[in-house]
Amino acid sequence: MFAKHRELAHPIYLRAREYLVNNPELLIKLEHFITSEVNSILTKNAEKMKFDYDSASIMYPFWQNYPPEERGRAPIGDQFPWIEVGEHSVGIRFSREIASRFTVDDLGFPTGADQRFLLSSARIEKLTKGFTDSVWLLADIKSVGPRDDQGHTVMSHNQISGSGVWDSFNQGVFNEPMLATGQRASHDFYPAIPPLIITQSLKPTPVITMAIKPVYSMEPSYDSEFPWGGQPLVRLDTATIPNGLLLTQNPNLMKKFPGLLFPGKDDKTKDPRKLRARVSFAILKSVDPWRHQTISSWNN
Repeated sequence: MFAKHRELAHPIYLRAREYLVNNPELLIKLEHFITSEVNSILTKNAEKMKFDYDSASIMYPFWQNYPPEERGRAPIGDQFPWIEVGEHSVGIRFSREIASRFTVDDLGFPTGADQRFLLSSARIEKLTKGFTDSVWLLADIKSVGPRDDQGHTVMSHNQISGSGVWDSFNQGVFNEPMLATGQRASHDFYPAIPPLIITQSLKPTPVITMAIKPVYSMEPSYDSEFPWGGQPLVRLDTATIPNGLLLTQNPNLMKKFPGLLFPGKDDKTKDPRKLRARVSFAILKSVDPWRHQTISSWNN
């Protein structure tokens, strides 16, 4: 299986990559189209998502003796980890609803974002003028509380695509490192996702990477026995990270917009190939205004 698909896919991949490098506007149109579709789904289902999200706080008596484990380097215990709340109440409903707009396949792939969808439709084929009818959407759900609600999102090496070099037949697709540039420090960032894949049906399929960011508040408590009153959903944001070919080849956004990726929150003891990077929302909006948007906001 490893060898057979490689032989068929290699020449198709090289031609498709060259075409996309020479026609970056096609990738941008695809990213804009998919972003609009994702945002439309979230807008349509926002109230349902909020109801499900807020249920985690309402049902506190049923899990208060078995709270989720703290994550991160030095948690200070001022909020419950809410990662899985977002993954289920936002991510699972989103995965159901997207099937109403596209033909969806769930490709087996050992790395990537929380949500991975091969999306196919005649609209994609029309948009790309017959180049392809499919994209591979990687969407990660990034729940944050008030202390972590900042103008960026943290992305792992498995959540951003790269340059996608495949010069050597046996080597497979390889991403050259990017430089995550901050005001005080910089580090190499090693994206692990290819900029496009060739599916079993031999379709060239560009990769689109997004972050869906549910933001929760911490309600005050009126009972001294409870640390706070709940963690309801107050905002839904989306961010669309440019494809690796846009970042590194044409128009080479990493060079045009230094600081688009800047150092993440990992310490120096971590394997450098797995260091995370932050993606600046302000710079994303400078690249294209639609790349970071607030979808819904609630005043609880």
